[in-house]
Amino acid sequence: MIEQQVKLLLVDDEASLREPLAEYLSRQGFAVTQAADASKARAVLLDDVPDLVLLDIMMPGEDGLSLCRHLIEARNLPVILLTAKGEATDRIVGLEVGADDYVVKPFEPRELVARVRSVLRRTARGTPAVDPLIEAHYEFEGWRLDPLKRRLTDSEGVVVPISSAEFRLLVAFLSHPKQVMDRDRLLDMVQGREAHLFDRAVDNQVSRLRRKIEEDNRDPKLIQTVWGGGYRLACEVRRIAAGKD
Repeated sequence: MIEQQVKLLLVDDEASLREPLAEYLSRQGFAVTQAADASKARAVLLDDVPDLVLLDIMMPGEDGLSLCRHLIEARNLPVILLTAKGEATDRIVGLEVGADDYVVKPFEPRELVARVRSVLRRTARGTPAVDPLIEAHYEFEGWRLDPLKRRLTDSEGVVVPISSAEFRLLVAFLSHPKQVMDRDRLLDMVQGREAHLFDRAVDNQVSRLRRKIEEDNRDPKLIQTVWGGGYRLACEVRRIAAGKD
């Protein structure tokens, strides 16, 4: 059986970087599609869905952060940001909206390949480390999460869209109900140690997740803040084998 090639979409307006990088990634076994800006990337997405997007932040027209938000919220795609050294604020914003990682230019292509493979292991192409029993569904307080399909449904069966980062955060909580988890532990489980400088990314993802699953996100009952400790999922969780109720 031939393993299917991993498809990457590389979005960068600098042809002098984009073209040799695409060639290098192709030599590493990836199927690479190039786009010079956000509009071309959106056109590519109409015809094909990549496994991961490599996305430059600073581009003419629609910037990378705007496209990043669309890729995560509307398409649930893993994203690695390609950033310049002076764009620390943009990197933080990118992580807060759900980007999986970032690489600072100029970078070593081998490092980028390692990060691509790491992100793919944490996302749809591999079994997330936070959920070794991913074939089971989770049920909690009227909600159901199907990890294989990454589908969250409410008590009436309505699907509530969640980003890749929100999905991993929710699985982390559901895998450890009623346990207090500090930010460092959550960062390790959700985004890896590469994001250890960005504690606010966890706080913002928790806030976004609360807006989707709490009756009143200003007075959260499910995901509770433990002052000085981190966060805790304060409800019972049932695990149900796929196809069973």
